[in-house]
Amino acid sequence: MDAASEWRKFLSEGSEDKNIFTYIQGLHEVISNFKPRTIKEDRRLTLAKQHLREVRRHARKMHNEVMVLQEKLNILEESLTEGQ
Repeated sequence: MDAASEWRKFLSEGSEDKNIFTYIQGLHEVISNFKPRTIKEDRRLTLAKQHLREVRRHARKMHNEVMVLQEKLNILEESLTEGQ
């Protein structure tokens, strides 16, 4: 076995559990670790952080809506099976 294949195997571990919140968290960590050198870069990072907060807020709303819709679907499926 070579080191490259071992490294790819290591990187792919746990990739099945990723969701949108995992990606948002990763982006937040990357953005937070940047050290702006100019005022222009500082403003861009501030804007990126604001956009990321908005993305997180919308993702949370969509997740809640999906959960509600899944529950409604389960109720409809149960009522269909009971009616037959």
